[in-house]
Amino acid sequence: MREFWVASGHHLTRRADHGGLIATPELIMAYLARPELMPPDDACDAERNLHASLLADPLRPVSKADIAALADADARENWTFMMAFRDRLVAAPSLEAVYVSLARKGATDLPPIFLSQLCHLILRNALEGCDDPYILRAAELFYRSQKATVHDGALLLADAEVVEAQHHAQHDLHSSPLSAMLQPQAFGEMDVMDDANAWTYWSRSDAHAMVMNLGGNPKARDALCRVIERWIAHLLGVAVKAETVASIEDRDWRWFVGLDSEGTRIGNALWNGDTAGSDTAGRIVALIRLSFDDVRFVDERVGNKPVYLILAMDADKMVRLKPQNLVAGLPLASTANVA
Repeated sequence: MREFWVASGHHLTRRADHGGLIATPELIMAYLARPELMPPDDACDAERNLHASLLADPLRPVSKADIAALADADARENWTFMMAFRDRLVAAPSLEAVYVSLARKGATDLPPIFLSQLCHLILRNALEGCDDPYILRAAELFYRSQKATVHDGALLLADAEVVEAQHHAQHDLHSSPLSAMLQPQAFGEMDVMDDANAWTYWSRSDAHAMVMNLGGNPKARDALCRVIERWIAHLLGVAVKAETVASIEDRDWRWFVGLDSEGTRIGNALWNGDTAGSDTAGRIVALIRLSFDDVRFVDERVGNKPVYLILAMDADKMVRLKPQNLVAGLPLASTANVA
């Protein structure tokens, strides 16, 4: 079996009999090694001692007094977030259960990066055994922001952090506007995934350096649908079928889920009867029709009608998919089996 997404830290977790991931001391230690929690050069002794003691015993109790003793206000905030997150992970039956709870109740007391990291771990578990690099690349949208561009008439998505790093590297090298214009690809040195190079994904899955041709490659669009199906089945225990569509043809559509803030805004406008202008339509990255295998899991207000998923880019051509919306936003009946 091929390995992928080592950076997710899945090897630091334990898979339980129910299929979910269990947090381990090793996973907590990995979080403690993050730059945000490493004591800076000017850290006080209390912060250094707290960090050292947790590295020695990642599950040891940390009191409010321990955190209040830290001299730096930012450090106190960071450690408050981290300890709350740690305690949540350790107490829960699975990381999946933590994610579902955060998605439904809100994660206002946690930095967004924690939710993204949880998503990364859970997706790695859900996609265990996947041998399709198109699906794995599409799954990166769930935990990595993407930069969109249209190149040769096709909508391309590239990892936003990688694009930004490339931009800075080119700027540092004082590359001329002419050389930038002559770049053979829309995102500089990044490869657009196709059948000829998809196999190379396995050796660089943690580099996030392959561009997704969402607008021009049917395999990429199909892959996004497969990830959505797997995500919902893994977290909610509900079987669904997803397929991309060009438009909402059903005049009696009952439900939609915005997969990001812009998608939600567009969906609300359409729901209220507004006609999508060219600018709005141009921002839609993917329109997906979702149907449930068993309507007993669906809210009676929706019944056997499909649910439409809207993914869009913002004014800066950024795509920030919120997978938690698929957990909190689907019209599920109370009989659904959730984590």
